[in-house]
Amino acid sequence: MKAIHLKIQALQSGDSGFLAVKLTPFPLLCPPLQEDTDHDYYTSKTYSPTDAMSRDLWVNIDHMDKEKVKIHGILSNTHRQAARVNLSFDFPFYGHFLREITVATGGFIYTGDVVHRMLTATQYIAPLMANFDPSVSRNSTVIYFDNGTALVVQWDHVHLQDNYNLGSFTFQATLHNTGRIVFAYKEIPVEVSQISSVNHPVKVGLSDAFVVVHKIQQIPNVRRRTIYEYHRVELTKTRITNSTAVEITPLPTCLQFISCSSCVSSQINFNCSWCHRLNRCSSGFDRHRQDWVDNSCPDETKDKMCDVPDTTVLYPVTTAAKTTPRSREVTAGRDLPSTSHPPTSLPTEDDTKIALHLRDNQGSAVDRMPGTHPLHIGLILGILLVTLIIAAGVLVTVYVYHHPTSAASLFLIERRPSRWPAMKFRRGSGHPAYAEVEPVGQEKEGFIESEQC
Repeated sequence: MKAIHLKIQALQSGDSGFLAVKLTPFPLLCPPLQEDTDHDYYTSKTYSPTDAMSRDLWVNIDHMDKEKVKIHGILSNTHRQAARVNLSFDFPFYGHFLREITVATGGFIYTGDVVHRMLTATQYIAPLMANFDPSVSRNSTVIYFDNGTALVVQWDHVHLQDNYNLGSFTFQATLHNTGRIVFAYKEIPVEVSQISSVNHPVKVGLSDAFVVVHKIQQIPNVRRRTIYEYHRVELTKTRITNSTAVEITPLPTCLQFISCSSCVSSQINFNCSWCHRLNRCSSGFDRHRQDWVDNSCPDETKDKMCDVPDTTVLYPVTTAAKTTPRSREVTAGRDLPSTSHPPTSLPTEDDTKIALHLRDNQGSAVDRMPGTHPLHIGLILGILLVTLIIAAGVLVTVYVYHHPTSAASLFLIERRPSRWPAMKFRRGSGHPAYAEVEPVGQEKEGFIESEQC
């Protein structure tokens, strides 16, 4: 349907004091879909069905080398499962290089090292995350293809488990060795905004987080991992239709600078600082945050000086450390000095938590002033003091709520008493909306990590 714009012309109508308004319709040029959107770490560009780029960005797997195209047998016949896939190239994601990703039946790719029960929460690449169940149709498959410079993952003719009659979905995600990500959509039978998120989150975009490992003093050999989401790219769902495509291009990050001078003089979207102890450039928010804090890098980088005497370099790091799951722990940290220390032995159980948004209110404690004044003055001062405390608490709560990754927010989260509410994911805890990933061997409610075919 052609958009119509009404042109208003005001005509003087004698001396009556009224204006005659003439409405002249003419076509309105709709704004192009392919405008760049800046997401700090990435820019995104959406192509409409009539744009030639949307067709060019779709990878026809039927024309690819048959020996390299793999139909995953487990993912194509199950619901809420995920499988690891090794990459033949280094894939930069938020500046970190990955050689292994986890493909899930729910229309997304998990990029984290720590496989937990909340794969849908953060650290994902989601062309269309939803409650897809390939097992309900014999025509549904999960396919991937690696040509040495790019990995294509395609969810082919998959159906929603809780609404099969909507029809089948066909879409794909392509990861390039340059860090560029392409979402291409061939068959989207319904508006994405109408897909129910009751039984499964519905997301389109990217997300990354860092992990903080705490040692529980009361329980030997047990550690607690807390995952903090530091950035998310949310794409407009209403633009996802048949034959559309989204091109996501990475922007420079601090991790790419390999010298102090280039780091501190960089002019990008982030405030980059150089840590001599780690020989690394960072903004303080990336997957290595715990290393950054444990080595007192926030204190070292305050002066932004490159000449620091008597500094011992522990180990060299270039643009980013390659992440190889199962070979090391993911560590992160805080802006303030760390109060936790790594355990001296291997854990027997992981208590995994995720802190995506800070929602807990933090109270304040103020010492009482001695009653050296008359009663009425003391009463007035007491009322004034209580009012100031309440106002400060409200302001702090509002700030922390809207800035979940700020230094103050992280300080409050990491020092939250254990009795405060938190989203804990243990076996049997069973929050239906979040208990989607079960450890290996469990076959009900949740993703099951399966071995690579």
